[in-house]
Amino acid sequence: MEAYLDIETTGLSREYSEITVIGLLVTGHRSRRFVQLIENEISEEKLFDALDGVSLLHSFNGHRFDLPFIRYKLGINLRDHFDCCDLMETCHRCNLRGGLKLVEQTLRIPRKSHGINGFEAVRLWWRYKNDYDEDALKTLLEYNREDVINLELLKHKLATYT
Repeated sequence: MEAYLDIETTGLSREYSEITVIGLLVTGHRSRRFVQLIENEISEEKLFDALDGVSLLHSFNGHRFDLPFIRYKLGINLRDHFDCCDLMETCHRCNLRGGLKLVEQTLRIPRKSHGINGFEAVRLWWRYKNDYDEDALKTLLEYNREDVINLELLKHKLATYT
């Protein structure tokens, strides 16, 4: 089985910021499951439970951001447990530059959550935490879900990209 992973955080600093959401799409021969861990669900145990049976883990910029952030915050080096493919590195080999949203545009991967980026994701989290804004959390989770789902689409597009 393979999984696609994307995290949301309260900022870029592993030392001063927190993980707010871990989104995972786990796919197998005949199965698919989507998991989002938030707040007290973000733990080593729950992450490994969600990744049960996975051998290959895909991310975008995960080698530089997501995986080191998870290692710092949860004490888990996912690269010790899974083969990891950073799709951003694959994009660079195909001469596709920029962040995930720009690559999606180039490859015509559709996105519903226009105008939301990592900075806005932080703002959505704080609206949820400080103002008890459930709609902000819903929007953040939908944004994370779309990022994760689009990683699978990106992997398939890259396989045929010339």
